[in-house]
Amino acid sequence: MEYTIKKLAQLSGVSIRTLHWYDEVGLLKPAYCGTNGYRYYQEEQLLLLQQILFFREIGLSLKEIIQVITQDDFDKIKTLQAHKQVLENSLNKKLVLIKTIDKTLLHLQGKYIIKNEELYHGFDSERQEEYEKYLVHGQGSASEALIFESKKRTAKWGKDEWDPVKNEGDAIHKALAKCIDKGLTPESNEVQEIMKRHCQMINRFYEVSKDVYVGLSQLYVEHPDFKKFFDVYHKDMIPFIGKAMRFYADKYLK
Repeated sequence: MEYTIKKLAQLSGVSIRTLHWYDEVGLLKPAYCGTNGYRYYQEEQLLLLQQILFFREIGLSLKEIIQVITQDDFDKIKTLQAHKQVLENSLNKKLVLIKTIDKTLLHLQGKYIIKNEELYHGFDSERQEEYEKYLVHGQGSASEALIFESKKRTAKWGKDEWDPVKNEGDAIHKALAKCIDKGLTPESNEVQEIMKRHCQMINRFYEVSKDVYVGLSQLYVEHPDFKKFFDVYHKDMIPFIGKAMRFYADKYLK
């Protein structure tokens, strides 16, 4: 059975814009393009998209996914078995966290005395460290100075400092969602004015250079945690803001 890009988007939950982007970067090409210019996908592409989504779910970047699936010895069955193992391990971790929540609730209700060390059972300290480093990996080169600067600037922030930043971020993302609905391009003047506000907001945490801003755009696009965050505003937000940030960086930052 053949699927147009619209039908594949409806079937998979992946937006048409993202499927276009996967085609552009060579991650998921259609089986063929018709004389009408439409992209058509068959079972092979559907299975490949499933693999891509599994890889995204476990945190691989698009660059890493391309490297894996283009290998000559890429084995779909072995890869699915590996995905299953990862998900089972993830489930076990979540069960530990649920148990930690239950103990904490009982403690707050006066029905159980929780030990201090039990408060943190199930949390992944390595993941937190990885995320923090990933945040400042501009094009793959880590910058510990940016981590230090961000912590230094926000160390004494209270509600009065955090709330304006949170509210500004919310306003920026809502404004971008409206631009997407209006059919504006990431390169349009209206969108780029919003990206100027976004860059200024990020600059409150550390000095933003071209490489840093491009690196942050990669984080938004590649790290699975941000999909949940940006999907709240618009299902096409991730590829849109990624392109808008890269355009802004190329045009205005050094």
